[in-house]
Amino acid sequence: MTRSLQAVAYRRPSVLESSAGARRLGLETSRGATPTGAEDHPRFFAGFLTAPQAASAGLLAVADVAAARYYQRQLPASLDPVVTGNGDRLRFESFSGCGGVYARLDVLAAGLDGDEIGHGTTNVDVNNPLREALSRLGSDDPLHLRVGPEELAVTTLDGPVVEKKVPLPDRWLRGFAEAQVVAAGFDLRAELPAAEAVRFLRALPRGGGRGAATGPRWVVPSGRGLRPTTRAVPGAVCLPGPERLVALQRVLRHATALRVYGPTATGSASTASAWEVVLPGMRLTLTLSPDASRGFSGEGGVLDALATDEAAEDAELVSVLLAWEPRIDIADLAASCGLTAERVRAALVRLGTSGRVGYDTAEAAYFHRELPYDAERVERHNPRLRSARALVAAGAVALEGALGTVTAEDGHVHRVRDESGALSCSCQWWARYRGGRGPCKHALAVRMVRRGAAAQRETVRVDGGAR
Repeated sequence: MTRSLQAVAYRRPSVLESSAGARRLGLETSRGATPTGAEDHPRFFAGFLTAPQAASAGLLAVADVAAARYYQRQLPASLDPVVTGNGDRLRFESFSGCGGVYARLDVLAAGLDGDEIGHGTTNVDVNNPLREALSRLGSDDPLHLRVGPEELAVTTLDGPVVEKKVPLPDRWLRGFAEAQVVAAGFDLRAELPAAEAVRFLRALPRGGGRGAATGPRWVVPSGRGLRPTTRAVPGAVCLPGPERLVALQRVLRHATALRVYGPTATGSASTASAWEVVLPGMRLTLTLSPDASRGFSGEGGVLDALATDEAAEDAELVSVLLAWEPRIDIADLAASCGLTAERVRAALVRLGTSGRVGYDTAEAAYFHRELPYDAERVERHNPRLRSARALVAAGAVALEGALGTVTAEDGHVHRVRDESGALSCSCQWWARYRGGRGPCKHALAVRMVRRGAAAQRETVRVDGGAR
C-alpha cells in the first residue's frame, strides 16, 4: 500500500487553560489554505462556545475516530483532525485509520458567539493532555474558543515548537474522496427524539475487531424509534459494524435528536449509512462504510469522474468560483459557469477526489474545503483507473455497438455490455460486486474509448459544418 509521511507543525500545543475564573480553549493550527493563499498558521475564530460541554464532547468524538482503527486494530492510527472555517460555521473532520469511518462536527452559528468566522482549511492539534482536560470539563460555564494562534504569537515565536510526522496512505486519501460521493446518494430515513436516540445508541455493542462482522444488520423506523430487521425491507437502513458508532457515546447526554441517512435499500448487500446526532448549535455525524473490514477507498464512486477529460476541465472552471461556501448551490454554480447541473455535479465529484469539497447530508449539499494533504495522489495511485488507462493505451478495447470487448493483459477477452446506460462485464470483479463498488477496469476502459470516439465525432461534425 503506497503511503507517505505527512508532517504537521504547530507554534505550540493546543491547551485548555483556566485562570481567574475564566476558561480558554486554544486550538493551534498547522499550515493550511485560505482565500489569500497558503498560510503557516491561519486564524479562523475567537469567541465563545454557547454549549461548551457539548462542543468539547463532539471534538473528542472526532479525535476518537482520527485515532481509531475499527479493523486490524493492532496497526497504529493517528492523524490530527481537519478544521474548516466556512464563514458561518466551523467544521471539524477526521477519518479512521482503517478507512471505514468518516466523522464531522459542524459547529453552527448558533453554537458560536464572537468574532467573524474565517475561511480556510488546515489541521488542528488535539493532543493527549488536551483530550484529558476536555474530558474533565464539568460545567457549562463560559468557555472561550480560539482556532488559530493568538494575535501576538506571530511576533513572539520564531517557528513551530510542535511537529508530528504520521504515515498518510493513499487508501486513506481515496477514502476521504469516496465518502463524500457515497453520502451524496443518501436520503433522510429516520429521525428519533432524544430519549429514543439515547436508548437505541446505548444498546449497541461496543466490541468489534477482526472477527466481529456477522453479516449486514438492518434497522427500520418503527413509531418514534428504530427496530432491527433481518433483511433490507422498504425504508430500512443498513447498520454495518454497529460497534463503530461508539464515538457517539461521547455526546449522548447532550443529544436532542438522532437522524439516520442511507440509500434506497435494494437487494441484500450491505450499504454505507450516516448517523447524525443533533446537539445544541451543532451536529456530529459518523458515516460508516458498508462493512467494518471494507474501507471507503475501494467503493469506486469517483472513477467515472476521474476517467473523463471533460470533468477535469469542468472541475478547473468550477474550482475558481468556490469560496469556502458552507453550502454549494448547484443551480447557481451552473448559471455562473455556463455548465449544466449534471456537469457541475460531475465536476464537484472530481474536486472531491482531491479533497476540495465535502458533502453535508443534513443540508443535502456540497461544501468547500481544501484538505491540507497532497490529495491529488488519489488519481495517480488509483489502481483501477491506472489499469483502465493502460488497457486503452495498449489498444485492447474494441467497440461493437452496445457491446465492447476488452483483451486483458493475460489474453482473456471480457465482454462489456451497455444495459440502459449501465455497463456490465463478464469479468470476475463484476460477478462478485455487480457494480456495487463502481465499474471494473474493463468497463472503465470501454467508457473512456466511447467518450473519446464521441468527442472525435463531434470535432469532425463541427469542422465539417464550418467548411
